[in-house]
Amino acid sequence: MFYIYILKCADKTLYTGITTDLERRVAEHNGKGTKMGAKYTLGRRPVKLAYSKKFKNRSAASKEEARIKKMTKQQKTELILNKKIS
Repeated sequence: MFYIYILKCADKTLYTGITTDLERRVAEHNGKGTKMGAKYTLGRRPVKLAYSKKFKNRSAASKEEARIKKMTKQQKTELILNKKIS
């Protein structure tokens, strides 16, 4: 399984990513036990999971990630408000 996720950073910005292990990846973004988080979230901690969606394959997840990354912040916020974490 692959997950698309949106994190809400401490500075109120949003970060979108893809992973196979959602819990581990959010922990990495928060610097828990590793230095594997994205450079973007490094200075914007703590981050909180605001949205996630499961996909059966990487191709579908990557397409959705690209679509979300093209959205405006307002559109991403609406996506978050209209969908619970899955």
